Amino acid sequence: MDLMSAVELIQAPLSEHLARLSSALAKTIPHREIAQLAGNCSYTPFKIIGESPGRPGDVITATEVAALRPLVPAQGGWQGRARLAGVDVPVLALASDITGQGALLVLVRTEDTPVPGEHVMSAQALWDLVTAYREGLRSEPLPGSLAASRAAAAARAVAIAELRDAHGAALTTLLGVLRDRTLDDANARTRAVDLAVSALAELRSRVELDRVLMEERAGDAFARLTVSLRRILRARGVGLELGAPHAEDGTDRLLPADVTHTALAVVRATVHALLDDQTHGPDDGEHRVHIGWKIGADELRATVRDNGPGTLSRGALDARRVTERLAPLGGRLDVDAVPGWGTTVNLDIPLASSSTPRQDPLTALGARELEVLGQLARGRRNRDIAQALHISESTVKFHVAKIIGKLGVSTRGEAAALAHQWGAA
Repeated sequence: MDLMSAVELIQAPLSEHLARLSSALAKTIPHREIAQLAGNCSYTPFKIIGESPGRPGDVITATEVAALRPLVPAQGGWQGRARLAGVDVPVLALASDITGQGALLVLVRTEDTPVPGEHVMSAQALWDLVTAYREGLRSEPLPGSLAASRAAAAARAVAIAELRDAHGAALTTLLGVLRDRTLDDANARTRAVDLAVSALAELRSRVELDRVLMEERAGDAFARLTVSLRRILRARGVGLELGAPHAEDGTDRLLPADVTHTALAVVRATVHALLDDQTHGPDDGEHRVHIGWKIGADELRATVRDNGPGTLSRGALDARRVTERLAPLGGRLDVDAVPGWGTTVNLDIPLASSSTPRQDPLTALGARELEVLGQLARGRRNRDIAQALHISESTVKFHVAKIIGKLGVSTRGEAAALAHQWGAA
């Protein structure tokens, strides 16, 4: 693997990862198009770059890419021909198991000859690197990346809702007309009904796929948390007690992905703070940490409790950035430390974004606007921002004007101050 290519990938903005991957792999694996289906990408889980192999107007769909997943080993590659954008084409598909939701990369190749094993391994290493980097950002979310994730998720949800309503109404009406027995030409009617039914199935598949990428079962998220905590606590000789996720309706609830990511990050940070507190207390027996989740109609409450010295302060949690991580989602923190008995920390995270923009002003911004704001907060001029983000200076001016308007501020300086306050800088 070319180490410089790896460095350039990590340094690039998330929105440019796929384009950089395509460039890095172009020499060893010639391809006309590249697609990703990765649930841990905050901006666009499904994305394609390049020239479509089909007819003008035909594009590769997320459903077509998802259909390749069963052919690929959990960790490795698959070569063969697949039907994408309406035509059969040679492809190389790479899967990474670093993320629980899976990450699939598909290259539409320009030739049928098999890709040499060493080139496949190099491409696999680059894809694993990108997946691991994104998973790290997702596991330790900061306010800026969480705001970007929520903005992207909201945009996708609106687009899917509009698509569902428009196509659903049109296709339902079409089915009603075509099923009218007073119409002639039964064969034509049958074919049209089949076409409409297939289109409805495709639409439902796309909606379901988007839901999977934006949500996670509470039980699955808690299981991931348990695995990571066992490694931490076993090395310290600390016992772990678990209270499985408990929902008021008794079901294994689907939770927004940004909620579960935040819950995992703040619980881990709180456990580390408690471990630091225990090292300063008396050694009077086995140290234990209890973790429990309670899921209500409107929020997730994560409780972290130990039997340590009971001297943990809120400042220790602030030093671990717990409050900062909760802020973008409107989360709350409560610390109850009783000297000699231990500490209980309650972390409350709303399951829906705040309806009051001022509580989280960055949610009003799109992904590119957040990138521009981050550069703005560093005191950079429009020309420097344009060079850093590979866009024109006039585009930067347009984004800055939109940012100022959306944030309800008057100057670049006020926008920069908000960026620092909410962690986008």
